[in-house]
Formats: sequence, structure tokens, C-alpha cells
Amino acid sequence: MTYGAGAGPLLEIAGLRKAYPGVVANDDVSFEVGAGEVHALLGENGAGKSTLVKMVYGLVKPDAGQMRFAGAAYAPTSPHEARATGIAMVFQHFSLFEALDVAENVTLGMENPPPMRELAENIREVSETYGLPLEPARLVGDLSAGERQRVEIIRCLLQDPKLLIMDEPTSVLTPQEVEILFETLRKLQSEGTSILYISHKLEEIRALCDGATVLRLGKVVDRCDPREKSARELAEMMVGTMLKTPEAATREPGDVGLSLNKLSALSLNPFGTSLKGISVEVRKGEVLGIGGVAGNGQDELLAVISGEIRTPRDAIQMAGKGIGDMGPNARRKAGLLAAPEERLGHAAAPDMSLVENAVLSGHVRMEMVQNGFIDWGKARGFADAVIKSFDVRTPGAGNAARSLSGGNLQKFVIGRELLQKPEVFVVNQPTWGVDASAAAAIRQAILDLAGEGAAVIVTSQDLDELMEISTRFAALNEGRLSPPRPAAGLTIEEIGLMMGGAHGMEVAHIDEGVTP
Repeated sequence: MTYGAGAGPLLEIAGLRKAYPGVVANDDVSFEVGAGEVHALLGENGAGKSTLVKMVYGLVKPDAGQMRFAGAAYAPTSPHEARATGIAMVFQHFSLFEALDVAENVTLGMENPPPMRELAENIREVSETYGLPLEPARLVGDLSAGERQRVEIIRCLLQDPKLLIMDEPTSVLTPQEVEILFETLRKLQSEGTSILYISHKLEEIRALCDGATVLRLGKVVDRCDPREKSARELAEMMVGTMLKTPEAATREPGDVGLSLNKLSALSLNPFGTSLKGISVEVRKGEVLGIGGVAGNGQDELLAVISGEIRTPRDAIQMAGKGIGDMGPNARRKAGLLAAPEERLGHAAAPDMSLVENAVLSGHVRMEMVQNGFIDWGKARGFADAVIKSFDVRTPGAGNAARSLSGGNLQKFVIGRELLQKPEVFVVNQPTWGVDASAAAAIRQAILDLAGEGAAVIVTSQDLDELMEISTRFAALNEGRLSPPRPAAGLTIEEIGLMMGGAHGMEVAHIDEGVTP
């Protein structure tokens, strides 16, 4: 069954299968995307969504099954072939060079780029037409996350695609930017472009998509019109069980667990954002939610609190004691733990096993090292406990971190820190890329930690998440932190404006008389 706006299917997938050692990523997957349809691909972490779109885009070769595109047999051996056929993809993780300007980055994604002056004009025209204005000469390193997202989209639009694949496209956008992006996608749809859309933000799916295919453990388990379902119903279709809503413990915040005192720090990244005069207190038992568009100092804030960037001793105090000059391990021993945004490469070493990654951050508090020797039995036991407690889908603790799906690695990274029972916990993007069920479990674990008396700081671009778990809310903008406000009663619109609004984006120029 096809839920589409067009007369027939543009993309037909029949019986696709892809297996890796120890796991079947896709098993007999069949579905269609109609011409001019916005079609959602839903599923919990490890359901096989990424593998499936990689096969469509020519990055992975299926073991079995067939695809058809625009009525013709389709079996791409590379992204080059996919693009030549009329398929473009915007990836979850940006593939941009910060030291190059917008036009130069766009050139790198084109098969036969025109002269630079002509390309610059094309970028201006297309970006303005679709409500995503870009200056071709600006360095990518100077762009906000939302602007970088525009570069990726414009690069795809210049290819005039028939099918646009989008993987978590709104993870770095403010609510205002999301609305503008949706106007852009609706304009594309009105012009006949089909869109295959992957997102864990189910309200977005309901607002944008005509049809949805639901994957679970590599198989298609359901199809629906998401406009006829609630977000909770969609989530329960994905996981196959009832969804639990996180609940906070009712307790009054205690003494100050962590305080930042006129904290300023230079970014270690030449394109990063330095912190400017941040002062805030976080009490034991409370969750301070910090919202902000990516690139406004979130990474720097976590690096400063975790000890990766040192500061004057009293600029950071834990339970009244200055710790600004301590390194990460000394802070861990004192009970301050952190989980950064970049899970693969920063939070976890890609080629090391989950057991080895458990040792990297857990050896201090979990006493895995005796007389200079690692107790591998204790390390394995801890890794297994994380896997079990946080439902990490992996063949075993001996598997490399890079073998996990993004969402499952996220569950492991967060679980590894939370099971150490920190007294102060700071985390950037705790549920980035995880499904609704896993997100609810992570949020509940954070609330439970605060309920046990920990002081918690959560930085996130998911505003619904922050409103669900935060005691107080503050916005981070260009390295400055707004005065915290009680989270109760704040509206999403107020928060979006506190975070910086839409950063110069504008609504797509939809022709008169055309209904998106």
C-alpha cells in the first residue's frame, strides 16, 4: 500500500536483505515511496533504517532483493550512480570542511561543477528560492549549525533530485528553523520531489509525512498514515510495547552541588565559541536544562566542566571546593562525570571494544585498576551491566564501538556514566539519535539520578526533552548563558527565541496559487 501524493511509486523496494557478522540488519524489507510523497522511515535504534537508506544511496550492496526507480531496475554500486539517477541524501552528520567557504564545499559534492562565479550565483538563487539564504563566500567554520544544515541541503538541491533522503535533519535546528525547513520541503513536494524522511521526532513526522513504514529488528512490521496516529501510537508501533512516560521524584533541591563563577574560557577549536562570564549554581537534586543552537559553546562548556579545559581553581566549584585546575580523572574521583555530544571518537574509541571503552571512563570510580594492572573480569562485568541495564543491542561486550548503531552506542555511553552514580553529572545531547523508547529510558535514568541527590546539567537541542526533565532552564547563545528560569510554564516559542531564533532564515518563496 502506498500513501502518496503522486500517481504511482517512484521508488520500489522488494525483499531487500543485508546481514553482517552477528546481526541481520535488514530482512525481506519491502515498501514504496510514491511520486511527490514525503515518506517516513520509522524504527527504534538498530532497526535497520540506516542500512536500508545506505543501500538506496549506493553505499551498501544488498545481499538479496531488488529495487526499482521510476519504473526501471535500480542497483547502484556507488553514491555517484545514485546521484546520477536522481537521488540525493542529507546525512545526519555533516560532511563539510570548516576551512573552506560555502561555494567550495558545495563544489566538492558535485560531479561536474560550473565555474565558481556561476556556482555562487546558483547557490544564491536556489538558497533564496527555498528560504535558506546562504552567502557563498562565507567560511563554513563561521556558520551556525543551522546554516551548515542549509549548505548540505542546497548541495543536494543543486542536483535537482527526484528523491531526497533526509536523516535526522532537524537535530540541530531551533523550532523556528524547523518550521522554515518544513516549508522548504513542502515546496519541494509541490514541485514533484519525493522525500524519504528519517527522524525520531514523531510530532515532526505527523506534521510532515504522508505515509510511514515501520521497521523493527530489520523487518517491516507496520505501515500507516502518520497523520492519523498520535506520537505515542507511532512510538509504540516502533517498539512493540507500551511507552512509559518519565517521572521526576518529588523532592526539594539541596545544597549547591556545582557552581560556575564568572567562568570564561577560550575554545580549543579555531571555529569554536569561547565562554564568556558564565555564572550559575546547580543544586543537588535538580536538573538544569541548557538549550542552544549547536555551536554556541555547548562543547566548550562540557569540556570546561569535565576538566578537558582547565580554568582558575575557583571558577568551578564542587560542593564549595575549587576544582577548576583539576584534570578529568581527579574530577571523576571526586564524583563529577560527563558525557560529550560526539559519541564516536570523543565519548568512545571507535576501534576499541565495549569492555575497553568501559575502562576508559570507569576505571577510577569502579576500581578496575589494581597496582597498575586492569582487572578485565571487573571491566567485563561493568560493560555487561551497562549493556543489560540500558538495553544496548550488540552481539556482545567484545564488539567494537563502531559496530553499534549510533543510538545503541549513545545508550552505552550514557549508561556507562550513570551506572557510576556521579554526584555531579553533565551531559550534552543525551538522547541524540535514539528512538522514543530509549530516549524515555535515558531521561528516566537522569531523573532518577537527580532524585538520588545528584546535581545534573543537561545540554540539548531537543526542547521537548528539556521541558520534560528540567527543574530550571537557561539558554546558551554565543558563549553566554542566560539567567536560569523555572522550567514550569515556559513555552517552546519563548525558549526558541531565547536560543537565538531562526538565524536569518526565511520562508520558502512558494509561488502564488501553489499549495504545498
